[in-house]
Amino acid sequence: MSLSKVRAGEGGQAMSKSKSKAPEQTFEEVKYLRYLIEHEIPVCIRLSNNDEVQGLVEFFDASFIRITRRNAPNLFLFKHDIKYLYEVR
Repeated sequence: MSLSKVRAGEGGQAMSKSKSKAPEQTFEEVKYLRYLIEHEIPVCIRLSNNDEVQGLVEFFDASFIRITRRNAPNLFLFKHDIKYLYEVR
């Protein structure tokens, strides 16, 4: 079978549709942040300017996360300023 027939969908097998695109939102963020709050798991947060902040997630909203720190002021961090966070055990 020639390449032109395969591209045109002719021949033995019909061309399968392309795979579906991965969703942009999995809605797992809320579950994970609740887990961090309930279990009081310390986290380290890397900000978009490469600063790091450590503490406990105390509260979160659609726009920000509140971090409670020892011997330092609590912080409200906008989510759009966060690169990533990871657990510190």
